[in-house]
Amino acid sequence: MEIIKTLGLFIITALAEIIGCYLPYLCIKEGKSLWLLFPAAISLVIFVWLLTLHPQAAGRVYAAYGGIYICVALMWLWVVDAIRPTLTDWVGVMICLIGVIVIMFGRQFISSK
Repeated sequence: MEIIKTLGLFIITALAEIIGCYLPYLCIKEGKSLWLLFPAAISLVIFVWLLTLHPQAAGRVYAAYGGIYICVALMWLWVVDAIRPTLTDWVGVMICLIGVIVIMFGRQFISSK
């Protein structure tokens, strides 16, 4: 259950970061309203706050979060940008997710023996 809770928190954290970065991208690259910078800033504040909710050491959380971010970014590519990820994208995501599990939960499996 802890694994699902942690991964869910990582996914929400990644969405907050991506939204916080995507809205300024829309302003700069697509000429959208500068008002989008306000929800972007709020989203990035939420992102930082969400990172503090993890019980693990900060460095471990940041390392593992990177793998989840990659996965969520590829889903964003597919859903928002309408670009389907390639087979190599999916293989890369699987490698990253294995790394996340090893970093966040590997000690539990090793120390339980």
